[in-house]
Amino acid sequence: MKLSLRQEQIIELVKENEPITSEAIAKELGLTRSAIRPDLSILTMTGILQARPKVGYVCVKNSNKGPKNSEIRNIKVKDVMSEPVLVKEDTPVYEAILTLFLNDTGTLFIENEGALLGAVSRKDFIKMAMGTADMHRVPVGIIMTRMPNIVSVSEEDSAFDAAKKIIEHQVDSLPVVRLELLRGKEVPKIVGKISKTTISMVFVKLGENE
Repeated sequence: MKLSLRQEQIIELVKENEPITSEAIAKELGLTRSAIRPDLSILTMTGILQARPKVGYVCVKNSNKGPKNSEIRNIKVKDVMSEPVLVKEDTPVYEAILTLFLNDTGTLFIENEGALLGAVSRKDFIKMAMGTADMHRVPVGIIMTRMPNIVSVSEEDSAFDAAKKIIEHQVDSLPVVRLELLRGKEVPKIVGKISKTTISMVFVKLGENE
């Protein structure tokens, strides 16, 4: 994997000062913690750095430990994706909330004839609940994030790239879409989802196989 200049700088800082906290790394680079969080996540997921609670980051001395980058890259989204929870655009917010919790998921995807229209998360529902609108009457389509403003992945993307998108965009899950023709128009058909939980399970399994 080709590292960015910032990631190379972080590695050198950790080598010279380990253990070093994320606050100290950010200060040395003249950045905020949130700015370097995606870089630290990528470096720890690929086994280059190790995060030690209440201590800081250290370099992994033995490069043979942890999942190899080639193994991670070979895992396709289609191999680990799960079923998305779908609702219609006119579903009342109250019913959508019930669907969310009954299926123990963090995001609902809104579709029409399989075509992805939008997504709504727990945060969206909380914002709605804090308002004065009647949740029994307002359709979920009113509060959803609409296409094309939704980050998605395809079945052939690597799970690693999906993990990077989840981190960079700070979302709980991504829809897996496949472009198909519907009434002569190419639309993104939702065929699955990949979530933080899915990614965590992938890395646990890779670690157990070492």
